[in-house]
Amino acid sequence: MYIFAQIIELIYNKRRLLVPFFFGMNFRSQVETLLQAALEEDKALFLIDLKIGSDNSIHITLDGDQGVTLKDCMNVSRAIEHNIDREEHDFSLEVASAGVGSPLQNIRQYVNNKGRKLRIELEGEPTIEGTLSDANEKEITLTWKQREPKPIGKGKTTVTKNKTLSYDEVINAKVLV
Repeated sequence: MYIFAQIIELIYNKRRLLVPFFFGMNFRSQVETLLQAALEEDKALFLIDLKIGSDNSIHITLDGDQGVTLKDCMNVSRAIEHNIDREEHDFSLEVASAGVGSPLQNIRQYVNNKGRKLRIELEGEPTIEGTLSDANEKEITLTWKQREPKPIGKGKTTVTKNKTLSYDEVINAKVLV
């Protein structure tokens, strides 16, 4: 499979050698390049987090527009593991999907969760729990019901509230199950 390779001609004993394109790259660059290539093969998947420890432990967290299956994780794992020389690098690899209770970190995650109930933490304001009614490239809109005192008389009435927030205002957002 020569997808991840380019031919570099070396004039040494009139031989042609096939050298991987990441030859000479450091370990992190190799992993990032292979991961990007794997994600380009399946456009529905996107990266949430990549951590590489000092012991070459690789932890990749993925999400997808239609969710992430075990097969998706296996395909990404194989695309990386099979293209790094174990003789050169001793590493461990873990590929996982973002869990239901994980914070939303990517705009695509917000778009995928339209209509679901979220808990949003804001700086200097109380936490909001509401339904994600809209999400686009710049902002999200939450809708929730709240009990407020009647303008006239005793008792309370239920009102529908909407709040539009930019992504910069959100400290933490989780989907409620």
